[in-house]
Amino acid sequence: MNYNVNEKGYYGEFGGAYIPEMLYPNVEELRQNYLKVMAEPDFQKEFQQLLKDYVGRPSPLYLAKRLSEKYNTKIYLKREDLNHTGAHKINNTIGQILMAKRLGKSRIIAETGAGQHGVATATVCALMGLECIVYMGEIDIARQAPNVARMKMLGATVIPALSGSRTLKDATNEAIRDWINNPVNTHYIIGSAIGPHPYPDMVTRFQSIISEEIKWQLKEHEGRENPDYVVACIGGGSNAAGTYYHFLHEESVKIIAVEAAGLGVDSGESAATSILGKEGIIHGCKTLLMQTKDGQITEPYSISAGLDYPGVGPMHAHLCKTGRAEFMSITDDEAMKSGLELSKLEGIIPAIESSHALAIFDKKKFKEDDIVVVNLSGRGDKDLDTYINYFKL
Repeated sequence: MNYNVNEKGYYGEFGGAYIPEMLYPNVEELRQNYLKVMAEPDFQKEFQQLLKDYVGRPSPLYLAKRLSEKYNTKIYLKREDLNHTGAHKINNTIGQILMAKRLGKSRIIAETGAGQHGVATATVCALMGLECIVYMGEIDIARQAPNVARMKMLGATVIPALSGSRTLKDATNEAIRDWINNPVNTHYIIGSAIGPHPYPDMVTRFQSIISEEIKWQLKEHEGRENPDYVVACIGGGSNAAGTYYHFLHEESVKIIAVEAAGLGVDSGESAATSILGKEGIIHGCKTLLMQTKDGQITEPYSISAGLDYPGVGPMHAHLCKTGRAEFMSITDDEAMKSGLELSKLEGIIPAIESSHALAIFDKKKFKEDDIVVVNLSGRGDKDLDTYINYFKL
């Protein structure tokens, strides 16, 4: 079984490029060039240099001793929260801004939910001196105010999406509209492993630095490259795609994908796509998607602004359908408690997205000698207001 994308842009039956004709030249230009450009020694040299000196990679692989003791298993945290800008998102935006420059683009657009991808995009645009427009749902602008301020400080224009649920899905729609209207000079930096081919594959490759580092870091810590489990939270799924990439075909490594169950899978206020989703098309690709019987996209919900997306990336849909990954759903309450627990046990305040991944230890038993690597995809600074209100801190 192949878990990587094929030459037509599909992961099994998911993926492809379902796009308006107006966007065909942009997407095709990218498809024809992305692998060539990424393979160029000059590109790799600049990319690796920036990851090291600007982002601060490699991010540590940390044995969480007190957490491990509590759950009687070996828990390692991949500390993506320590990256410049506070999350894994910067790995992909550095790669894509270098790609955009090589394709001669002068204007960058992006969508953002929790604001971390918007901040990461605004950061690399400032670094490279390119114009930056970020679309963000009106509701997310209100609940992620510090990130909005950061984007503006970095010189980006933040445009609120006022349609639909006024969250990530709607911000993505607005960004796609912008791209249709500005096809020649604009590159769209998609922040997740979603969108028309080649985006899911390109984003995954830029994020695969995560699993690449896990392998050699685990060798240093444990004398072996492969853990027993790799765990990551999933919205669209770029942090997860990067965490899984080098283990996809290592059958001994079990993959756990953690979704947001919101107020409960059956509550009507959830984002658990693997359970609630059916095949459908969103933002240019065929994937698993939460929708009504007549195919209207249903509104997702999660306390985490980065996980309330109605679909998952096509790679994850394939991992779900084939059974390669085990999907688990975590409620708001379970995630919030796990975030507080990590803070008190390890002195690390995680993003609420990452807290979902940590919450599985209350639900699933691991063996004492299992090595479980959890991607701590972001830090909790952006979520302090949500934590404060939730726990009345």
